[in-house]
Amino acid sequence: MNSKIWLSSPHMGGNEMKYVQEAYDTNWVAPLGPNVTGFEQDLKSYLNSENQVAALSSGTAAIHLALILSGVIAGDEVLCQSMTFSASANPIAYQGATPIFVDSELDTWNMCPNYLEEAIKDRIAKGKKPKAIIVVHLYGMPAKIDQLLAIAKKYEIALIEDAAEALGATYKGQKCGTFGDFGILSFNGNKIITTSGGGALICKTEAGKNKAIYLATQARDHAVHYQHSEIGYNYRMSNILAGIGRGQMEVLDKHIGHRRANNQFYKDLFKNTAGITVFQESNTDFYSNHWLSAITIDESRTGFSREKLREALLKENIESRPLWKPMHLQPVFKDAPFYGEKVSEQLFEKGLCLPSGSNLSKNDLERISKTIHIFL
Repeated sequence: MNSKIWLSSPHMGGNEMKYVQEAYDTNWVAPLGPNVTGFEQDLKSYLNSENQVAALSSGTAAIHLALILSGVIAGDEVLCQSMTFSASANPIAYQGATPIFVDSELDTWNMCPNYLEEAIKDRIAKGKKPKAIIVVHLYGMPAKIDQLLAIAKKYEIALIEDAAEALGATYKGQKCGTFGDFGILSFNGNKIITTSGGGALICKTEAGKNKAIYLATQARDHAVHYQHSEIGYNYRMSNILAGIGRGQMEVLDKHIGHRRANNQFYKDLFKNTAGITVFQESNTDFYSNHWLSAITIDESRTGFSREKLREALLKENIESRPLWKPMHLQPVFKDAPFYGEKVSEQLFEKGLCLPSGSNLSKNDLERISKTIHIFL
């Protein structure tokens, strides 16, 4: 059998071991140290903003801390994009709050500003003003963040930007993750750069970052003994993993270039296929890192479904994956309110993510192309 072509596998740059070895040699293997500080500074410089960055154990931990710092407590409501991975929504439940899911719009597949405002008005009318909004830059495509931010400011609701999939993507030249009250990054093994496992919280102020780090290190008070006045968490990134991140930062822009080239490859591959649309920017305000390249399949025009193409690729040991199943359709959130129509639901039914790794070889692309041409 042919070797497996993964959807999005880790891609090392070569210099990661230099930083890891340095941590090992100096015995900095704890969740603090020069690599953690350096990685945070590398990210801050890359984001090109005054925002502060706290390196954490995961993107999920970052969302959880963002909710705490936004004042979300048990009984509150949090508006959340429905079309996303469960990690965007689960921390709402960690806080004992209720997720209120909002549908997507077709340009970016992200939270629809109209449905968002409809949801806010209705929740306020029901006597429950939401505490926060979680918007996601899906597959590296920036959301209509200026419209969403204007609505958040209008109703004085904190906006949390889940940019886990969107490091390096920009909207009107500004990096995703730097617009909201808080931003989230992920360095999971399948992301555009990886620290094996890890994430980061982007904060507007130094005080916000310091509070996040305090909570992420078990909320230990400033005392010679162990004293705790608040509930804390074990959410800090280790110096070893931060070393991997420092090496990965050196190749981030190169990885983005490869991912964007993959997207062009699929545009060329499907340009003469009626009924298949490659997900891309709607105009030049949007610059996607194309973390994953995805297509939608109109079965009435193609004569085949998303599943038929997925199965054909799988038969050749090529991984592909349906789009995220919307959160309001998930059994665990079946009772959560939802505002919208069927945009995210229809995208899920028709959409397929294709192999998008920055380490796809010429031979990999040829195999993908051949398999799809034979199927078509």
